[in-house]
Formats: sequence, C-alpha cells, structure tokens
Amino acid sequence: MAANPLSPALIPPDALRQLNERSDGPGWRQTLAHAAFIAVTASLWLRSDLPLPLRLVALVLLGAGLAFCFCAMHECGHRTAFAGRRLNDTVAWWAGVLSFYNADFYRRYHQWHHRYTHQPGLDPELEDPAPSTLAAYLLELSGLTWWIGKLRGHTRALLGDFSGCPYIPEEAAAQVTRSVRLQFGLYGLLLLASIPSGNGLLFWAWLLPLAVGQPLLRFVLLAEHGGCSFSDDGTRNTRTTLTLQPLRWLMWNMPFHAEHHLYASIPFHALPKAHGYVAPALHHLDQGYINVHRGLQRNLAALAA
Repeated sequence: MAANPLSPALIPPDALRQLNERSDGPGWRQTLAHAAFIAVTASLWLRSDLPLPLRLVALVLLGAGLAFCFCAMHECGHRTAFAGRRLNDTVAWWAGVLSFYNADFYRRYHQWHHRYTHQPGLDPELEDPAPSTLAAYLLELSGLTWWIGKLRGHTRALLGDFSGCPYIPEEAAAQVTRSVRLQFGLYGLLLLASIPSGNGLLFWAWLLPLAVGQPLLRFVLLAEHGGCSFSDDGTRNTRTTLTLQPLRWLMWNMPFHAEHHLYASIPFHALPKAHGYVAPALHHLDQGYINVHRGLQRNLAALAA
C-alpha cells in the first residue's frame, strides 16, 4: 500500500525514500520487547503469592499487551515492519492469534479500508453501526460488540462463507479459510492441553486478560476516524492523536494514524519523522485520547455516516 494518491505530496521525494526504507532491526526489537512485556505481566498476574492489587495491575497491563497485539498484526499486515514478506506474515499471524484476529483475513479487509477510507458504502469498517447514543457508545467501548462480531466473522470464515466480503476474492477464499481453521485448531489444542491440569490456564492467562484489555483497544481505535470527514481526503478523514510515549510504543506508533493513511508504505518506526512533514496539513490533530473522546461524547451523532 503506497501513499494515498488523492492526498497532496506532503513529504519531499528524497525524504520519502528514506522514510520508506525497510529493515528487520526495528521490527525485531519491537516484537521481542512486546513479547517480553506480555511474558512479564503474565508471570506477575499468575503468581498467587503476590499481593492482589499488584496482580490486578499486572492483569490490566497483560490485557493491554494482548489486545494491542492487534497493532503488531496491523503493521506486519502492511508488510512494512520487517524487510521480508515471510517474516511480516509470520509475525502478523501469531499476533492475530494472541489478539483473536486472523491476519490473513484482516490484511485483505484492511486493504479495502485503506482504499476507501471512511467512505460510506465502501469502507468495511463502516459496516458496523456507529454508536449514536451514550449507551451505545459505552457498549462499544466495553468490547462486547467486538466479541460478538469476531465470533460471527470467524464462524463464517471457518465455514468458508465470505458472502458480503468483496475484499476476499474467490482465489483467496480457500487460503483464508485454511488460516482461520489452523488458528482455531491451535486454540482447540491449547484448550485440550489445559483440561487435564484443571487450572483453566487458557482462560486465566489469555481469554480473561484479553477481555480486560479489549476496552483499551476500542478506546484508541474509535479515535482513529471517529468524528472525521466522510470523504476521500486523507488529511480530513483520519485523526492523529498525540499521546504518551509508552502508549505509542505499545501501539507500534499507530497514534500517528493520519500519517499512516497518507503514506501506508512508511514503516511504523519512521512514522514520528513523517509526522514532522505531515502535521501542518492535518485537520484532526488532537492532544490525548481523553480529549478526543470528550469531543466525541459531545456530538455522538457525528460518528454515524
């Protein structure tokens, strides 16, 4: 996915060539650090001898680490996090396993989203109804609608049913179905392995933390395009949110989202530099996610197409 052809040339060609350079180093460092974050927080959460308040903090952090594996899958799904396609696809698939997405389905879905960003009737992200009331907004943030949608979507993919999914061409359907079946086969094996011990490890170490972390992911994802223009102008239909460095790190720099949509070929680690070129042209450049959501809450009707 290259730069949005409908967007102005905001980055000089020479600078863009440098920003587009890909290498394995940043991707490996980010992947290993993210994996270490999950391992450390999981070890703290699962230790029954530790004080409960410390374990609960670890649970929230573990949940964030698992839910934000979505960000790893997203970056690798663009095949820009690493230099080679195979490594990108491998890391994306495992990140999808941890975040309950399927990377092979998502990559094609997401390509359609980039092609038709925030355009009603075309962008698949707009197929789900936007929250227009406070109750619907809170339900969206809870993650419940996401779980329901994921279970329905995965079930259809397991059966090879991609009707209503124009982003899954006929020639790719079998491969996506195999990928989803392999993923759920892995879940099944892990479930069977946890039954003899009777400790519910799959629930306590993965499913519960992911459910705890999902509202955090919903909170940041709703800010990406929520309240932005329903147009094909990349400087207007996507928001960049300036936030704390630890959150940017855990999100693989996804808060620089307008930069990413304008120049999807730029690897995640170069997005902060791209921001320096792009920022003056952005119509939605906000300070902090809480500030963004305050604005969204004042005009929930603007979320609907």
